[in-house]
Amino acid sequence: MGNVTIVTWRRTEALGAILQSMGSSAAILELFPAPGEWTEDDYFEVSDRGRLVEYSDGNIEVLPLPTYFHQIIIGRLYKVLDTYVLEHRLGAVSFAPLPVKLRPGKFREPDLIFMARRNRERIGKYWGVPDLTVEVISDGGEDHDRRVKRNEYAEAGVSEYWIIDPNAQTLEVLCLADNTFVQTALLGNTDVLTSQHFPGWSYRMADMFAAPPLEED
Repeated sequence: MGNVTIVTWRRTEALGAILQSMGSSAAILELFPAPGEWTEDDYFEVSDRGRLVEYSDGNIEVLPLPTYFHQIIIGRLYKVLDTYVLEHRLGAVSFAPLPVKLRPGKFREPDLIFMARRNRERIGKYWGVPDLTVEVISDGGEDHDRRVKRNEYAEAGVSEYWIIDPNAQTLEVLCLADNTFVQTALLGNTDVLTSQHFPGWSYRMADMFAAPPLEED
């Protein structure tokens, strides 16, 4: 995911009041709590209404809308992974929007996630810590995905993290070692993607980064 905007408000019931008081900035500000006062219940009230948000230590982070190419990349990757995972009974694959609880007070929504069968008890209405997370970088969001989320996923115990850069057409593979991520591969358009979680599986990067439908010659 890309650049985020951090905002807070008390409860979604306040949204109607915000819309009715657009002419008064003071009235709007009164509905916002101080940073760090947002609750998990507040987060779910907003998230369940279909808004693209994440929750981080008392704050809500509003995510940017994904681009068409972003969705094409995730859609392609989901199709090939889900087919293989189901065929070989390896676990489950899902994609955003879906809250993932890394720890109390920290909910992220990775673009794509995989949970190994041995960890299926972590899946309920929402997901606990997955075995693999995937993020597609959006304009302005490189630092958030490469630094902030990299540290958070490592601290939570995510064993593998893929960072996809659609502009550079690269995919960075990070594997957990001694509670920190180590780069094990930096793949370009001519390379082939494999993973410790999917024995025998491979995927051509050229297929991932191919021009979207209706844009091909």
